[in-house]
Amino acid sequence: MSALLRFDGKVVLVTGAGGGLGREYALAFGERGASIVVNDLGGDIKGDGKSSSAADKVVEEIKAKGGKAVANYDSVENGDKLVQTALDAFGRIDIVINNAGILRDRTFGRTSDLDWDLIHRVHLRGSFLVTRAAWNHMKNQKYGRIIMTSSAAGIYGNFGQGNYSAGKMGLVGLSNTLAIEGRKYNIHCNAIAPTAGSRLTQTVMPPDLLESLKAEYVAPLVLWLCHDQCQETGGLFEAGAGWIGKLRWERTQGCIVRHRNQAMTPEAVREKWDRVCDFTDATKPATIGESLSTLVEVLSRLDTDEGIAPNPTSAAASATSGGINSLEAVGRKLPDTVFSYSHTECILYALGVGMSTREPDHLRFLYEGHQEFGCLPTYGVIPAQASMMGLGSVPGLEFDLTRLLHGEQYLEMYKPLPTSGKLTSKATITDVLDKVSGAVILLDVHTYNGEDLVCFNQFSVFIVGAGGFGGKRTSDKAKSTVAPPDRAPDAVMTDETTRDQAALYRLSGDWNPLHIDPSFAAMGGFKSPILHGLCSFGFAGRHVLKQYANNDVSKFKSIKVRFVKPVLPGQSLQTEMWKEGNRIHIQCKVKETGAVVLAGAYVDLHGTEDTTTPEKLPEAGGLQSDLVFEEIGRRIETMGAELVKKVNAVFGWEITKGDDVAAKWTIDLKTGVGSLHKGPFSGKADVTLTVSDEDFMDVVLGKLNPQKAFFAGKLKMRGNIMLSQKLEMILKDHAKL
Repeated sequence: MSALLRFDGKVVLVTGAGGGLGREYALAFGERGASIVVNDLGGDIKGDGKSSSAADKVVEEIKAKGGKAVANYDSVENGDKLVQTALDAFGRIDIVINNAGILRDRTFGRTSDLDWDLIHRVHLRGSFLVTRAAWNHMKNQKYGRIIMTSSAAGIYGNFGQGNYSAGKMGLVGLSNTLAIEGRKYNIHCNAIAPTAGSRLTQTVMPPDLLESLKAEYVAPLVLWLCHDQCQETGGLFEAGAGWIGKLRWERTQGCIVRHRNQAMTPEAVREKWDRVCDFTDATKPATIGESLSTLVEVLSRLDTDEGIAPNPTSAAASATSGGINSLEAVGRKLPDTVFSYSHTECILYALGVGMSTREPDHLRFLYEGHQEFGCLPTYGVIPAQASMMGLGSVPGLEFDLTRLLHGEQYLEMYKPLPTSGKLTSKATITDVLDKVSGAVILLDVHTYNGEDLVCFNQFSVFIVGAGGFGGKRTSDKAKSTVAPPDRAPDAVMTDETTRDQAALYRLSGDWNPLHIDPSFAAMGGFKSPILHGLCSFGFAGRHVLKQYANNDVSKFKSIKVRFVKPVLPGQSLQTEMWKEGNRIHIQCKVKETGAVVLAGAYVDLHGTEDTTTPEKLPEAGGLQSDLVFEEIGRRIETMGAELVKKVNAVFGWEITKGDDVAAKWTIDLKTGVGSLHKGPFSGKADVTLTVSDEDFMDVVLGKLNPQKAFFAGKLKMRGNIMLSQKLEMILKDHAKL
């Protein structure tokens, strides 16, 4: 069993702790070693009256269990007195739980000034005053945890609670800002919207429901958010009855409804209203910078006189959607690019992705005189990236290069990179996708050393605002991302970036001022220049190389990532790794914030477990399903006799890639102790299943319901279809698969 979360040495102030949720929080913290200030004015639910008995009883309960506690009877409007009680009794303040509340429910038209003001004085102003009194103490000690108590009424609204709803939603905004301002001082602030039995709910909920919504079902969330181990900050959580959910904002792609130098009219808004409210491909902005970046993009589009965004359902819209014509563009070859380099560039790249002479095993990439001197495999993106600059000149791809965003990257190595030489890259537009809010271009680049193919890159780039040309949404030519297993990572590696990381990495060839110029970064909505996505890519790649290949570049086969969020130079990159055969699933985060920056990522390695035959692989990578069948084979070896007894059937599998069958497998659970082999069954299988490699993985990982896949035509079966239900015995526990 994992170690208990303790709060020894911590001082916790809980407002409104005389009953309900507050009492439960105080008792729970007290049982786990914290010193508690139990605050309660002792009034009724409308804020009238005063009594010391409520707080005193809770203090007695805590002490009776061996805990330490003192009472405070002040109103939260005297926040400094509450905090002073903590300082006088225990010498510090670490955690503030803003829980005190009252109700004065009225329909809006009957709400008096007093009804409005009193609610805000207790909930919003009271939380502000208590927290402000503790803030500087937390800053000075470089530690603090704060909880704001919001409500479902604040999030969604509720009849007769206009005053209460406004105050509760105000607390969410306050919490968000405190999370931002407190981050560098190790002060975390989160908001919760609990549903539990209390004085405020006992008059509106039946007794049996109150019993199911005990306060004790909310307290564990509060304790976790306030613990040293929890790095969550700026979050909003609903909780009740033992359930916890996190909320986030969602925003439509929106629509520009005016032209430059023309008046904006309500008629134009009316005409585009459906698009303004269309949540297809909705975005989820998490910062004001991400929000403002949209307006920066709008201004740039207006400056080029593009005007109103096109109708995504109109195939004729390509003329006004950035000039995208997928039929004309797909298959186009770009001019070859030649890249010359020496060992100096290899070393500079290694430094750019965080290697250091502090680590002895890094010398093989930093010192040309090392007996095993080599080039990092992820350097393979550098010779190929110049091909992206040729995209703007391709017929059918007329767009502004300033709108190009790097979405995903796939790199496959066929041979270790030479440490110097001249490489030639040949690029082809392999597909163009219409994502409505923009266009995705798949650029395949093969890089050669003379006649030898060295590596293959697939750049997936997003062109903001270039969608709506009537193209397809998906492509079987895209190298797919893969979700990590549903378990704790097998290994985690963390490296700090330096303040100069982006300045150093850009010397490898990406000169975008976004990564060096603060004023340019501000135009994009960032508070400072951001790190290159391919720099984070390099960090993650070398983490896997060290953890699972002992820095042997010959074992590095391929890497795929999706770029999710930016990294600020100076933040720490944390790579989580899951080993599944020769595939290492990875997820890269900013350690300080927990934000995922590389998702759906993996590195494939060469090794003794790699049973795939090169000539049977697709052009630039193997099948994801191969690893699953390897695990199925191990399960049959372990419990084959039992499976044969329960299943008694032969399953044939046809795994497709594109329009072709890429692999066939037979699972024989009818003969002997069962077996698995690659290839068709020599006789007649009881049921044969045909599915694409990607859809197969989604079924195995629980992302795609098999029945829905069947009725949607994604999973085809012939033979005794009912036997397919017995496959659950083999495919269950998908995390291990």
